[in-house]
Amino acid sequence: MTATKIADGVIDVHAHWLPRNLFTLPPGVPFGQMHDRNGELYLGEVPLSIPAAAMSDVPAILDDMRRAQVGVRVLSAPPFAFPVHDTDGADAYVDAFNTALAEVVAGTDGALIGLGMVTFGDRGRTTEHMQNLANTPGIAGVAIPPLVGTESLDRGSLRHILSEATRLDLAVLVHPMQLPRPEWPDYYLANLIGNPVESATAVASIVLGGILDELPDLRICFVHGGGCSAGLLGRWTHAWNARPDVRRSSTYAPDKTFAKLYFDTVTHDPHQLALLRAHAGVDRILCGSDYPFDMAEPDPVLFATTHGPTAPALTESARSFLGL
Repeated sequence: MTATKIADGVIDVHAHWLPRNLFTLPPGVPFGQMHDRNGELYLGEVPLSIPAAAMSDVPAILDDMRRAQVGVRVLSAPPFAFPVHDTDGADAYVDAFNTALAEVVAGTDGALIGLGMVTFGDRGRTTEHMQNLANTPGIAGVAIPPLVGTESLDRGSLRHILSEATRLDLAVLVHPMQLPRPEWPDYYLANLIGNPVESATAVASIVLGGILDELPDLRICFVHGGGCSAGLLGRWTHAWNARPDVRRSSTYAPDKTFAKLYFDTVTHDPHQLALLRAHAGVDRILCGSDYPFDMAEPDPVLFATTHGPTAPALTESARSFLGL
């Protein structure tokens, strides 16, 4: 990361921010615009159950950090702001977000770090966005979705981003998009089942696609504890040993590669976090909150240090992931 001052304390690698002038969201998104309705944040006509100020106002973010004893918070865009549709205006939206993010993190004396945004349609333009991020103080990397269309991290535009992130020494944070499916119309299942499945799909594409064989220096983190991937790792490893088609693209068994990835602590379950630690190792677990969403861990440092690594270990691992 371009040299910048970093505050002391536990680093929360998974938190969201979007300035109010970008509540419009990128062109082509299917959700409708975000808006502030009497102080509450809406996505189209859907209430997000959070104050609008929590998403957009830096003083509210810093107040929450003091309450939760977070030393440094890493900000990225909410996933519905990812410009996954290659439409006119997406480049301008990305540039506006990255510029605003750089200004915000520059004014917080090292308490905030940024993960920027890129477009996905044109690889040359994607690289240009990433080169700009690499040259911006306070920006440590890029946040991306686990899927663009039908492609995950082992091919297409997302694979290109991983290659460029490695070349430019940028960290990569993978955040699911809560993609709707017809069998999940109720009970918030697009989030409760969909998000973990999206993340597990992306983890599988890394460990079975041989990505770290080609990019051993890639620093990549999967939020929400990698979704359901830790619980599926034994099945993947068995299949890798049993089936040539499963192991055709990778040199190492999934359980070996899994231990080279980073994961945050937003698991909502101490037992799930313990399983993740057993598979990934202490030095690959990072404190996360998912601030300011309703599915966030309200006391991220307390949860992480009670059920996971110590505060110094969390901080050291996060600094490694961010390239500090």
